[in-house]
Amino acid sequence: MSSSEIRSRGASDLSVTRWQRIKHWAVQHRLESVDAVKRQLQNRLSTLVTLLLLAVVLAVPTFMYSLLGNLKQLSPGTDFEPQLALYLSPELKADELDRFSRSLLLRDDLLSVELISSDVGASEFKSHSELGELINLLNENPLPAVVLAIPRDQDPETMKSLRESMAALPEVDVAELDVEWLERLEIILGSFSSISFVLALLLGMTVLLVIANTIRTMISSRQEEIEVSLLIGATRAWVRRPFLYAGLLYGFFGALMSLAMVYFSLALVEAPLAELTELYIGRFDLQGPDLSLIMALLLGGTILGWIGAFMAVSRQMGQLTQGSD
Repeated sequence: MSSSEIRSRGASDLSVTRWQRIKHWAVQHRLESVDAVKRQLQNRLSTLVTLLLLAVVLAVPTFMYSLLGNLKQLSPGTDFEPQLALYLSPELKADELDRFSRSLLLRDDLLSVELISSDVGASEFKSHSELGELINLLNENPLPAVVLAIPRDQDPETMKSLRESMAALPEVDVAELDVEWLERLEIILGSFSSISFVLALLLGMTVLLVIANTIRTMISSRQEEIEVSLLIGATRAWVRRPFLYAGLLYGFFGALMSLAMVYFSLALVEAPLAELTELYIGRFDLQGPDLSLIMALLLGGTILGWIGAFMAVSRQMGQLTQGSD
């Protein structure tokens, strides 16, 4: 057998298939991830403190976005029809009230008109309010007759103009448009959403700094081990890998703990918030974070952990390389 045939057979025997490379890559990553978990468990107290810090930082914007999603329940749906409430003069008699409401029915700018007499209003007030019994203590009914009208054109500017024209009528004491509270609510929710977004950005940077500093401390404690590994031929990727996994784990478990904090915080504010909203809109069910927010929290925490670890490792590896040169 010639030497060329022997070399050909030897090269053939030592060839590595693509599947073997993938399997070796997966085994290496599994070993490095397990090693990262073991090293974190060896320093349980420092790991717990870091996770609690990350959990608090991540819980704040998540709690605000959860609260914002619940407050949006206060906004009516797309089938909401704004009403114009006309509080009529108490001096008007029954026939004058009827005549006035019929005249409103003839207007083209109103879709519907409903007259609620003072007696009907008092009866509804007694049945729906805890203070309804106070009316019986009064000599006469203090509630005025009310006309509820739905504008045909629901453009905000048109409805405001209609309210002003109605308020100028002699039979009307006060004219109110119930869409005004909705506009104020939308402004409040928009401001709350912007504040939550800015706060999420600032606290996201805080997460990066916390994880970067934690990984930098881990690298400093293993500096001699890293230098020896580089001297015997270890690649930068191999040295970097366990610290990247540590950053991933810090980010993921920090986000997981923050989720538990968010549910606990929502449970604390559920009762007082329900009492407050019941005074204005009735029953209000406080919901936890939806699935999209939970996934965004877990994925965002994991990505921030990886980025923070990569920043720390790249900086420390650069300093080690310069020191060895």
